[in-house]
Amino acid sequence: MKQEKIDRINALARKARAEGLTEAEQAERDALRKEYVAAVKASLVGHLDNTWIVDGQGNKRPLPRRDGKRG
Repeated sequence: MKQEKIDRINALARKARAEGLTEAEQAERDALRKEYVAAVKASLVGHLDNTWIVDGQGNKRPLPRRDGKRG
């Protein structure tokens, strides 16, 4: 997610606390928040997909996914 969008989320949050938001601004904030959460989840999945477990004998295996998918 680009920094401009994160800055816009923060600006809307400050405005919401200070004076409130219009319906259009609330919709924009909600859409930006959903996009941000999706970006964070994708980043986390990417990190976990590249995580390996090393057992006591030095064998490496990929971290299993709970949903059964890989890559």
